[in-house]
Amino acid sequence: MSRFVRWTAAAAAALLLAGCSGGSSDDGSGEGKGGGTSAAPSSGGGSALPGSLTSQKLDWSRCEAGSDSPAPGSGWQCATLKVPLDYAEPDGETIGLALIRSKATGDQSKRIGSLLFNFGGPGGSGVSMMPSYGDIVGELHERYDLVSWDPRGIAASEGVRCRQDKAIQAAESVDATPDDAAEEAAYFKDATDFGKGCEKAAGKLMSHVSTTDTARDMDLMRQVLGDRKTHYFGISYGTELGGVYAHLFPENVGRVVLDAVVDPGADTVGHAKNQARGFQRALNDYLKSTGQDPKQGSRKIVALLKRIDAKPLPASGGRRLTQTLALTGIVLPLYSKQGWPTLTSALKAAEKGDGSELLALADGYNERDTSGHYGTTTHSQRVISCLDDKQRPTVEETRKRLPEFEKISPVFGDFMGWDTAGWCHDWPVAGQYDTPEVSAPGAEPVLVVGNTGDPATPYEGARRMADELGKSVGVQLTWKGEGHGAYGSGSDCVDSTVNEYLLDGKVPEDGKVCAS
Repeated sequence: MSRFVRWTAAAAAALLLAGCSGGSSDDGSGEGKGGGTSAAPSSGGGSALPGSLTSQKLDWSRCEAGSDSPAPGSGWQCATLKVPLDYAEPDGETIGLALIRSKATGDQSKRIGSLLFNFGGPGGSGVSMMPSYGDIVGELHERYDLVSWDPRGIAASEGVRCRQDKAIQAAESVDATPDDAAEEAAYFKDATDFGKGCEKAAGKLMSHVSTTDTARDMDLMRQVLGDRKTHYFGISYGTELGGVYAHLFPENVGRVVLDAVVDPGADTVGHAKNQARGFQRALNDYLKSTGQDPKQGSRKIVALLKRIDAKPLPASGGRRLTQTLALTGIVLPLYSKQGWPTLTSALKAAEKGDGSELLALADGYNERDTSGHYGTTTHSQRVISCLDDKQRPTVEETRKRLPEFEKISPVFGDFMGWDTAGWCHDWPVAGQYDTPEVSAPGAEPVLVVGNTGDPATPYEGARRMADELGKSVGVQLTWKGEGHGAYGSGSDCVDSTVNEYLLDGKVPEDGKVCAS
């Protein structure tokens, strides 16, 4: 079972193809140059952090290859930041967070500071993603050090692996839209087993990987990097993280961009409905682009999925395409309009009885390589989101809601409805909130960017985020486009507006619309 991940379209594009100083000197001392005023102390309502953490010196050095990614070029440096395991005990045990940076390329006298990036998930590795995003933000790189990190519980920062490869592949046979009592039992047993595997792998970290924990890590990062304010670019889930940070540390908010916005007012069920609505909307746009009526095209896909549910399709390598894998394969190309031709080819092949292309797309989404090794993005995503989300919908509640989900999306509704009950079923750790608090009174203006054709984080969430950040804080920019996210997706209007805000502090009028 794999919930649809909320990550940047660039990351999804990389998967489709498959199917490090803010404010510090050259020696990494944390002493700012070019606008590097002394870092403000952290507040955020937590216990004061010891000097051993706030004054630590980062040992920047050449980055090494990761377990699933090659070493980046020589312009990138990596280091490890020590943070408290538990912020309620700041003098206690620490864990290490992997950081990556590339120093500002322009005139150092015009350098603004660090620009932190989170690319979404939760579960995505910033250390792996940041170098590939560098070209997209080349203009920003002239005046900012580009900095990202693997948040706690992810990849090189105490990353959690809840299952080994053979068990992951075996679980792919579990039907994520159960049709009878036996399939329901298997579905929920798989969820229980996965939670136990996460608990065994994570240990005491299991209770300390929340979005709130990571927001506090960000403010410690700001201090160690030597920045007075946090300048931040959050994409997809990274917008939720940015909103939580702004709420905890409004006085430390600098220039903050939130793109592909998660609706902060949506609970577990609300998020599932939003994603069902968003992916169906994107699928409708895709079907229109091929000359099909969206309703008829959706019915055709539903019929295909039902046939696959009854009899999985043969695929390359002796594997078989199940209904759940087929749906996953359909989802991935919807993250970006560039993926639409791939989806057309895969659906045509499936209609002819060959599941290889959809399976390859599903493998890309699930981070499965040709050797059968799987990545762990969805493992970390589940550990983090189930610690954040308090809601635990029951089987009975879910069954009652299924018609509502199916009305929202005939293709994705059933999957998203069942996911609300299965994702955190029998989870070993209680969740923390129904919805995140993002109000940030007194903060500097935050630029909130929404895309009307976004499948994973529907456009409506951007207005909600802007409103909840507060009057004169949340400023909304709209792009009438397609795909997950707006910046770097082909709109000169969006890119120039964001760049002017981040580079010059020019805040656009709230409600500005970019038609192209």
